[in-house]
Amino acid sequence: MAVRAIRGAIQLDSDDRDHLLRSTAELISKALHANEIDTEALISVMFTATPDVTSEFPALAARELGLGDVPLMCAVEMNVPGAMPRVIRLMALVETDTPRKYIQHTYLRGAAALRLDLAQ
Repeated sequence: MAVRAIRGAIQLDSDDRDHLLRSTAELISKALHANEIDTEALISVMFTATPDVTSEFPALAARELGLGDVPLMCAVEMNVPGAMPRVIRLMALVETDTPRKYIQHTYLRGAAALRLDLAQ
C-alpha cells in the first residue's frame, strides 16, 4: 500500500448552504468512486473554499456521508484577483495500491476549467 493524494474541485452555482452540501457530497462521492476507494482507505481530507463561500463548512458534507471518523479540515483559498469564484477544492489522502499515474482527479462543473487536462 502507498499513500496517494486525490485532488478535486467543484464550482458552486451560488453560496447556498444546501447547494454547498449537495455539491460537496457529489465531489467526494465521485472522487472516491473514480478511484475505487473504500472509506476505510481514507487517511484525511482537506477542503478549501474561495473567500466568497461562507454558507457552511464543506467538511459537514463529508460527515453527513458517514466520514465522521476521518480527519477533516477546511481552509480558505488564497484571494487571488481574477480567480474563479465559488469553488470548493479537496485533497484526500488515501491508502491504495493504485500507482500515482492512474489516480483519477475529479473536476466538476465550472471547476473543470481549472484543470482541462484532468476534468471529467
